[in-house]
Amino acid sequence: MTTNSIRARDLGIALRGTPGPHNAITDVTGLEVGYATLIRGEGALTVGQGPVRTGVTAILPRGRDDVGNPCAAGYFSLNGNGEMTGSAWIDEVGELSLPITISNTHAIGACHTGVIEWINAVHPLLARQWLLPVCAETWDGFLNDINGGHVTPAVVRQALDSAHGGAIEEGSVGGGTGMNCYGFKGGNGTSSRLVAFGDTTFTVGVFVQANFGSRDELTISGAPVGQLVQADNPMEDTDWLEQDLRAPAGAGSVIVVVATDAPLSPAQCKGLARRVPLGLARTGTTGSLFSGDLFLALSTADNGPSRTGFPSGAPSSDEIYTAQHLPWNRIDPFYAATVYAVEEAVLNALVANETMIGRDSHTSPALPHDQVRPVLKSVNWSDRPATCR
Repeated sequence: MTTNSIRARDLGIALRGTPGPHNAITDVTGLEVGYATLIRGEGALTVGQGPVRTGVTAILPRGRDDVGNPCAAGYFSLNGNGEMTGSAWIDEVGELSLPITISNTHAIGACHTGVIEWINAVHPLLARQWLLPVCAETWDGFLNDINGGHVTPAVVRQALDSAHGGAIEEGSVGGGTGMNCYGFKGGNGTSSRLVAFGDTTFTVGVFVQANFGSRDELTISGAPVGQLVQADNPMEDTDWLEQDLRAPAGAGSVIVVVATDAPLSPAQCKGLARRVPLGLARTGTTGSLFSGDLFLALSTADNGPSRTGFPSGAPSSDEIYTAQHLPWNRIDPFYAATVYAVEEAVLNALVANETMIGRDSHTSPALPHDQVRPVLKSVNWSDRPATCR
């Protein structure tokens, strides 16, 4: 299956803010994204054989060659029904120095092992100290043989090796392959915003693995699209599990990574992560208890060395450093950029997709492009200036 090259703006959806050249998280210089996508089999589920609709996404904040060089970072959980390993260490020291992987819920162990194996092979000196990689997940069991062990450490290494800058795919690729969003086919979406600061322009980039929201919640540019489009809703209309195990509408999860080249402190990074829910809310979600909504923000600015590894020798005054960060009273444009980029990344994940059929012939329908624009026009949203939405 290939992803659709159409994005939210191609449907005439007006969105606030000025995007970077690729309108992607990779507009943050040096940041790289890689995928490993697993799609095979059809028909009835046989655990261990398929059908398989899953994969791994790898995000390298400073690229392949600069792993281990820490970034200021902050973590926020809107709802803890999910997993993001390494977050306790980020809370402790406000730093992130290893690749980030995102996959399905039951692949956390494979991702953790795969990152460590990759670092041992590519950065063996770094591997001599302790490694606490960030591995996050959302649940793809509606379409995928999630208990089949198809994501292995080798698949994780493949995603890491494929990481690159520039334009990246969206939709049903990598960890987003088997995901659903607002009762439509979901998955990966990305976006970016440029933020002017004096004579400097900084970039805020966002990456979303979208697997959340109920159909009736979906909102685009303020219009209740989910309530007005005519499309099948297999996840909510059928008892695809035994009644007492059926997932409620809105169940799933969403992982969001925010990156910027602006010099931010760990507390400011956490501030960006805490604004992610506002961007999600602009697309309609009210935040289900059965959705793990976990967010990470980081700064790739070279704003001072950091030494959290094992010390050697006696302490030296040379180890004392001064870190730079934006003044707090200038942070609001970066909060706004985060909110608007998150909103667009979710819509890109929806728009860039095609219908997918997975295990037991479960179907996740694509967002019907031909209905979205007429719906927006019917409520007079699409003709309003962007500043009014």
